[in-house]
Amino acid sequence: MAAGTKSSELRELNNQELVEKLRESKEELFRLRFQAATGQLENNSRLKAVRKDIARVYTLMRERELGIESVEPAEAVEAVENA
Repeated sequence: MAAGTKSSELRELNNQELVEKLRESKEELFRLRFQAATGQLENNSRLKAVRKDIARVYTLMRERELGIESVEPAEAVEAVENA
């Protein structure tokens, strides 16, 4: 996760991988907050990027729970165009 994870990359993950990604992001956020509190944090924008990553994962998990597909997978779009 250099500058943040794209939602298209997250959509390629299955549910178990999303949960793992969420866990990793929360751990990273904890470490970043700890560094900020002790004055060791060098890149403050990373806090914002990790929070947004967490929100993206939660949003995607909720979409899947509700059965909402806001963006069609690339294969589906290609299949429709080729038909």
